[in-house]
Amino acid sequence: MAATDDRRDAAPGSAVLDAENAAKRAALNRVKAIATGALVACVAVYAVATIFKSDYPALAYLAAFAEAAAIGGIADWYAVVALFRRPLGLPIPHTAIIPANQARIADNLGRFIEVNFLAAGPVREKLREVDFAAMVADWLSEPRRADGLSGFVIKLVPQAVRAIGESGLKEFAGQRLAEQIDKVKIAPLAADLLASFTHERRHQRLFDELIRSLGKLLNDEQALAMMRDKIRDELPSLARFFRADAYLLKRIVSSAGAMLDEVRADPDHPLRAEFDGFVAGFIEKLRQSPDYAERAEKLKRDFLARPELANMVASMWDSVGAFVEQDAKSPDSAIRKHLASLFVDIGRQLSEDRHVRADMNQGFVVALSAFVERQKSGVSDFIADQVKGWDLGQLTHLIELNVGRDLQYIRFNGMIIGGIAGLLLHTGSVLFLGK
Repeated sequence: MAATDDRRDAAPGSAVLDAENAAKRAALNRVKAIATGALVACVAVYAVATIFKSDYPALAYLAAFAEAAAIGGIADWYAVVALFRRPLGLPIPHTAIIPANQARIADNLGRFIEVNFLAAGPVREKLREVDFAAMVADWLSEPRRADGLSGFVIKLVPQAVRAIGESGLKEFAGQRLAEQIDKVKIAPLAADLLASFTHERRHQRLFDELIRSLGKLLNDEQALAMMRDKIRDELPSLARFFRADAYLLKRIVSSAGAMLDEVRADPDHPLRAEFDGFVAGFIEKLRQSPDYAERAEKLKRDFLARPELANMVASMWDSVGAFVEQDAKSPDSAIRKHLASLFVDIGRQLSEDRHVRADMNQGFVVALSAFVERQKSGVSDFIADQVKGWDLGQLTHLIELNVGRDLQYIRFNGMIIGGIAGLLLHTGSVLFLGK
């Protein structure tokens, strides 16, 4: 019997009677007993007053009050009991209202929650009260959590890399990259790069390297021998007889070396100015000349069309994938450390930037409210299905347990209102009808 009571008092889906339900049941039983006692008292008062009213006429008023109070109490007892079960077990129509209308109650409850609690406006207003961004920032700012998240992410990265490689996305990305590069005009870009390089005459360092290379060439025995042979071939036989080639070579090397030393020592040497003019003219031609632009575009197209480029991209992707997979397996993963540091930094910056937090919170509101709007009919159906699936005895007892105590006060009200009505009717009968 105790086990049965436990099952009845438990809420649907619960297996044991908790302390709160026990307190509610005790309070309900107490109010029921008081209401029943009051009804019995009304009947007893009516009986006693009826018996002695011939000796004491004033008891007729008390009898009228008690009689009407008893009738009102019985009627309201019937009304309250009829909500939950059939009074005295009799098959009276329109009784056991809640069990008989379980499906309709379930559907109406689901629709009520959907319309009144999951409407778009109230949901958005409630979501705006929550600072989602601050919660995310606080969560990420904790190094232990950031490290755990980075560990989770690093496990997925190799799978993502492999999936991208097998899905054809790699080839698609390569094609899109080539298309975007093809849209870039090379000549103006090269002109801008060269202009940046020549800022503050930095290109003169290249000229200095050229002079240094020429100086090394003038001291190279093999190069000098080749130059002497060329000079000898151009001289007449008589000059070759007197070894004029050696003399000319020595003079050429000496003059060239002296000139190179002058250029190297003088930052304003005319040759440097000539080099400045050459570079500036070349940059201007890159910007303005259609011929140079066409040559640059042809060079770019030839470069993009070479199969070695596609092989290089594939090889680079495979190398990246292998590195990521190897690093992910390492207990001292560099990627994981960087990710953890990145997450902590994101949390810190997010907590400091209120504008980003506001945008982020608005995004949460839009996303979650849209989700609720799409799913609220499902929530309504879910609630209705759950209520329909409840055991009738449990459902009835659950409702009675939570609202039955207040319903019992209807019996008290019925006895008081009924008694007053009976007293007024009896008084009116005496006053107007002389009874």
